[in-house]
Amino acid sequence: MSEAGFQFAHPGWLLLLAMPLLVGIWLRLTRARDDMERYRAYADEQLLPYLLARHGAASGRRWQRPLWWSLLWILLVLALAGPRWDFHDIQLFRPGNDLVILLDLSASMDVKDVAPSRLLRAHQEIQDLIEYNHQARLGLIAFASRPHVVTPLTQDGASLRLQLPALTTKLLTLRGSRPGEALLRAGQMLAGQPADSGRHVLLITDGDFADDQSVEIATQMAEKNIHLHVFGVGSAQGGEVAGLRRRDGQPILSALNEAALEALAKAGKGLYRLAGYQDSDTRDLLNFIDETAHAQVLAQQKTRVWNERFYYPIGILMLLLLPVFRRTWKDASA
Repeated sequence: MSEAGFQFAHPGWLLLLAMPLLVGIWLRLTRARDDMERYRAYADEQLLPYLLARHGAASGRRWQRPLWWSLLWILLVLALAGPRWDFHDIQLFRPGNDLVILLDLSASMDVKDVAPSRLLRAHQEIQDLIEYNHQARLGLIAFASRPHVVTPLTQDGASLRLQLPALTTKLLTLRGSRPGEALLRAGQMLAGQPADSGRHVLLITDGDFADDQSVEIATQMAEKNIHLHVFGVGSAQGGEVAGLRRRDGQPILSALNEAALEALAKAGKGLYRLAGYQDSDTRDLLNFIDETAHAQVLAQQKTRVWNERFYYPIGILMLLLLPVFRRTWKDASA
C-alpha cells in the first residue's frame, strides 16, 4: 500500500469485516426448516405465508435489521483499523547538549570598566546565548560566596531571559566570589543527564577571586566529560568597586584576571573568550558544543506523522444510531 495515499494504521482489524457474512451463513444453516404439511392442518393454504412470515413484504423487512446492524459493524471495524491519509515529516531531535551558565554576582561585577557595567555585559552574553542557541538545554546558576540555582536545565529560553533583570549584585547578600562552589553545583545538575549527552558549563566572571579549588574541580569535571568554558568580563585597567573600602579608607580596585581564567578554561578542556560587544564569542562557544556533541546520530532522522481519519466512520456510526435513541426515548415517555 502506498505510503503517500490512503492506508490503514491497523489493517489486521479488517479481518472482522467477514463477521456479518459468517453470522448470516450460520443463521441460515441453523434456521428451522418449515414443515408445510404440518401447518396445513391448522390453516388454509393461502394463509400459510402470513402465518410463517414468508410473505414478500414481510420477508423483505426481515432482512432490514441484519443489514442495518451489519452496516454499523462495518463502520466500527473501519474505525478500529485506523483509516488515514496525508502526512507530514517531523525532524527528530534529542536534547543531547546541556549547558549550565554560572553568573558571577559578586560586588566587583558592578565595576564600569566596560560599558555599561560588567554585570550588564554578562547579561548581554546570556541573551546572545539564548538567541543563537538551537540545540542545547540551558540552566542558570548565580553565585557569589554561595551558588543559587536560578533556572534548571530547560529549552524554554524565554523563561530564562525573564530572570535576567532580577539578577543583580544585591540578590546575594554574602560577599566574596567562590566559583568552586558554583562548579560543584553545576556538576550535580549535569550528573543526572544521560551519559551520551554533551555536558558543558560556562563561567561568566571577571576573575576577581581567590579560589584555589576551582582549577582542581575543573580538572575533575573534565575527566567526567564535562567541559568548562569561561567568558571574561572586564578590562586589564579595571576600576573601583563601588561601596567598598579598605581598612585604610582606600577604594578597592578590581581588574580582569585573564591569566587565571585562561588556566581555568584549559583545566576544564573548554574555551576562554573575552566577553566583547560582538557575538563571535557566543558563536565560538556554540560551535564548540555542536562539534563535541555525542547525540548527532538523530540529526538527519525524521518521523512521519499521519493525519488520522478514524473519526469519519465513527461520526457516520453515531448518526445512524440516533434514530434508535429517539425510538427508545419515545417508548420511555409513552
